[in-house]
Amino acid sequence: MTLFILRKSTYLFLFLLMNFQLISCAKRVQNSELSVKNNTKQQLEIKTGAENTELYLDLLKGKNIAIVANQTSVLSVLQRAEVAPNVMGSKKVTHHLIDYLHQNKNINVKKVFAPEHGFRGKADAAEIVKDGKDTKTGLPIISLYGKNKKPKPEQLKNIDVVVFDIQDVGVRFYTYISTLHYVMEACAEAGIPVIVLDRPNPNGHYVDGPILEPKHASFVGKHPVPVVYGMTIGEYGQMINGEKWLKNGIQCDLKVIPLKNYTHTSEYSLAIRPSPNLPNDKSINLYPSLGFFEGTTINAGRGTEFQFQRYGAPFFPKSDFSYIPISNFGAKYPKHKEKLCYGVDLSNQKKLNTIHLEWLIDAYNKTPKTEKFFGETFTIHAGTKKLQKQIEQGLSAKEIRNTWQNELQKFQKIRERYLIYD
Repeated sequence: MTLFILRKSTYLFLFLLMNFQLISCAKRVQNSELSVKNNTKQQLEIKTGAENTELYLDLLKGKNIAIVANQTSVLSVLQRAEVAPNVMGSKKVTHHLIDYLHQNKNINVKKVFAPEHGFRGKADAAEIVKDGKDTKTGLPIISLYGKNKKPKPEQLKNIDVVVFDIQDVGVRFYTYISTLHYVMEACAEAGIPVIVLDRPNPNGHYVDGPILEPKHASFVGKHPVPVVYGMTIGEYGQMINGEKWLKNGIQCDLKVIPLKNYTHTSEYSLAIRPSPNLPNDKSINLYPSLGFFEGTTINAGRGTEFQFQRYGAPFFPKSDFSYIPISNFGAKYPKHKEKLCYGVDLSNQKKLNTIHLEWLIDAYNKTPKTEKFFGETFTIHAGTKKLQKQIEQGLSAKEIRNTWQNELQKFQKIRERYLIYD
């Protein structure tokens, strides 16, 4: 009897064990399938607004078009082509948006508006960009940097639609969002619709920095937003419109052609440098932190091949790391040109999710009292006078960041109204 009970217990145990293993196996398979699905979703190629041609080409047919563009305004599209001898197929071909639309017989591209750094993106920061003509298409190019930051009524005469397609980096003092503001304002006044072809924000994964105070508004920052606002340029355009930030509260007839397969945490590497001194992903990620140096006497890598990946000055204490800024592409007259600068190398810094004020404070502390640190433009970069005062008073990075939090929370609520992507 005892043996029978033991055998029965053994069978029951084995039965339960087998069921448990089957359930565990099923769960592993299910989790594996979910993991594959999630990985597949993450690996889907991001399509820019410009590449979603089916969403906007019909809106341009039979219209006179003006395009706001620069060297980043490119798209890759599938075209029927010979992929092997005597074999026809499809392959991806990359075009500049101007060339792509100009060759379409149903779309009449009349002119191009170019932002800071020019149509081909070769001008130095703050360098005046002149009007000209595109050598490939013969189209007139009108500069929107210098005295003429806003399209004039005569420049929009007989234009039916304005298409805006420029790669942004998600930082308030990067001037392409100011160009977007003025284009929207001019078009709202003229009754002309604007189509924004959206592009990913490489710094779209976080929101940080002091909020700009309206009294310090300039072309380097026009709106009450933090330094890092975590929005694509299409989302930002919707916020400009919705918050009525255009002159006299007017609103633009705005349409955003969205991205595909994009979220604010998507990894996205820019194939083309968005401006001369942002050569790679590293410099773009460090730019929100090192951009403050633009308003100081400290060199932030201009005049080297590591722009916004280092900082230094001749008057810093001697250290193991040094470099000499020279005149180069995008920096004809870098700070401390041809002088030996001691400083800090950040080229191996991991990806940032916050602004690092520690480097700005470190540079301030390394600057002798006999040398000037803050320049005239520091306040317009910071958007407030408070930051300079806080650094001069000796506040830590953490203490300064804590003073931003209430305003950042208010901004987050505004931002949520205009987000297109998760």
